[in-house]
Amino acid sequence: MNMNFRLAFEKLGVPEENRRTIFRYDDTNPDAESPEYIDSLRRDLEWLGWHPERTTFSSDNFQTLHDLAIKLIKKGLAYVCDMTKAEMEAQRDLAKRRSNARSVGNDPDVEAPIPSSDILPGRNRDTSVERNLELFQEMKLGLHDEGSMTLRLKMDFESPNPNMYDLVAYRIRYTPHPHAGKGWCIYPNYDFTHGICDSLERIDYSICTLEFETRREPYYWILWALDMYRPKVYEMSRLNLEYTVLSKRRLLKLVNSNRVRGWSDPRMPTISGLRRRGYTKEIINSFCNDVGATRAMNVVQMDKLFQAARMTLADTTRRAMAVMDPIKVVITNFADEASKAGDGGMTFEVQNSPTNEKLGSHTITLTETMFIDSTDFKMEDDSNFYRLTPGQPVGLKFQGGNLVCSEVVMDGDNVKELKCRLDCSESRPKPKSHITWVPSDSLPCEVRVYGHLFTAPEPTDLWEDELNPESEIVYKNGFVDPSVLDLVDRKDVNKWKSNQAFQFERIGYFVIDVDTTFESSTKSGKLVFNRTVSLKEDRAVKKISAAEEEAKEKQKEMQRTAAAARDLLMTIDPKDLFKLAPDYEGKFSQYDDTGLPTHSADGTELTKSARKKLEKERAKHKKKFAKSKK
Repeated sequence: MNMNFRLAFEKLGVPEENRRTIFRYDDTNPDAESPEYIDSLRRDLEWLGWHPERTTFSSDNFQTLHDLAIKLIKKGLAYVCDMTKAEMEAQRDLAKRRSNARSVGNDPDVEAPIPSSDILPGRNRDTSVERNLELFQEMKLGLHDEGSMTLRLKMDFESPNPNMYDLVAYRIRYTPHPHAGKGWCIYPNYDFTHGICDSLERIDYSICTLEFETRREPYYWILWALDMYRPKVYEMSRLNLEYTVLSKRRLLKLVNSNRVRGWSDPRMPTISGLRRRGYTKEIINSFCNDVGATRAMNVVQMDKLFQAARMTLADTTRRAMAVMDPIKVVITNFADEASKAGDGGMTFEVQNSPTNEKLGSHTITLTETMFIDSTDFKMEDDSNFYRLTPGQPVGLKFQGGNLVCSEVVMDGDNVKELKCRLDCSESRPKPKSHITWVPSDSLPCEVRVYGHLFTAPEPTDLWEDELNPESEIVYKNGFVDPSVLDLVDRKDVNKWKSNQAFQFERIGYFVIDVDTTFESSTKSGKLVFNRTVSLKEDRAVKKISAAEEEAKEKQKEMQRTAAAARDLLMTIDPKDLFKLAPDYEGKFSQYDDTGLPTHSADGTELTKSARKKLEKERAKHKKKFAKSKK
């Protein structure tokens, strides 16, 4: 979206007043296009702040597309085909092998002989124009079963591009269309529709991702065959991010298997997921602008997205104190210190932002019973731990005094309560650090902390095994100071739509989750926060989850194994490659005088093409072997 609405125009130097983008739903498949997906795309577009010149649907052109298909049939460039899916796959595979043979100078009739003209070029390719028109009309009238017939384009089976192997233009589908209704039982395929709709809408540039690059040839072939206006095409690399997958099939599996909380789960790489996690349109668009568009395949570091979030949120969020895993603290000399402080002495005015005065301020009151986070306390002194221990006082943020632990109340192996005294004397030692705290009247809340969805930066085919079990850590018994009370009311629609962000002191940036049911008037219901991003981490004390450690160790082990295999390979003489190399173990039964395999393990004689490929492999190994000896 960012490329289509902004970056493309900047690359072309188009002034703001001349920038126009069409937002089109390529809704050709009635089984894949549901109102849920259509509405989701519309909401995402609006939320990101993009305004198309107009919104169109490919399905609005169904009649025009049908008429153009008729035109191709009459020109002898389209035909009705009754080949099965298996036959089409065999046809495609054969055409590809013959093309490969031609590309290396071999005779395709020898390398990949045609077993039957029914397969290649196909038994329907020379059907008369009159018969094709008749059959296509029967398809339209619903006189044939799903899958029994298709309309194909008569393209080029000798092309090196498999997308030119007589693409399917129409299929039979007895499914009502969510936008076009029940008027059709034949539907055009994307490859047939895309270029025609681009041409009908007179666009200048059609922008796709790189996997569509091989479809440029059929795109222009269709427009040439129909003598239509041809737009320019630009392919760019996908915006691939570390620690995630963008495959719709994989994401759907995560949703359907309940590995995540639906399409809007804060760990999902969807607009709704990013939005729920607290990423604003400013953050997302800023990130896209910084990354830019390129044809080079790359994987963008997740830290770049995190940093874009921090840069945007730093001066726009109000701060509050919170504890995720609380420890109860009782101040034993509270009454004495409160009396010394006088009226209002335990209430402090705090700026909502130290860098943005416009965000105002709030007050917070220290109470006799309060809570600190469990990460701010240790039972034993540690030279690298600067927070509270029984032998080390710590400062209280905003209050200014020192908190001194005098007694630890245990519940089995867990710390149940700390009895502490407050030292506000002028002679108190300077603390090594100050910690955050929340008073007794704080709001109970659930805090969800999100990490990487996967343990591997670039998930492999074993992606399900690489899911991070610690990608969502839920703290059910957290507290947030009561200053946020006026901003967390679930019933206040205007405040809710703004998705108010907070910076929890020393923890990170958070937003209210949609699971919140809290009502400020009664202080009842459930209050849920999602962490958008942590504060900038100190890499010296950064914690790495056990899952990430394990994934890194597995990766190192794979690298060691691969290196060992390479080392072993370099000890094998090229003439013995296919006899001794582990990759070829048990694959061949006979060899010629040079050591080249002639028969497979079951005794079948290898084809000329297969032996040629093995000869190329040996030639590569020979070069590496000679280099290693030097």
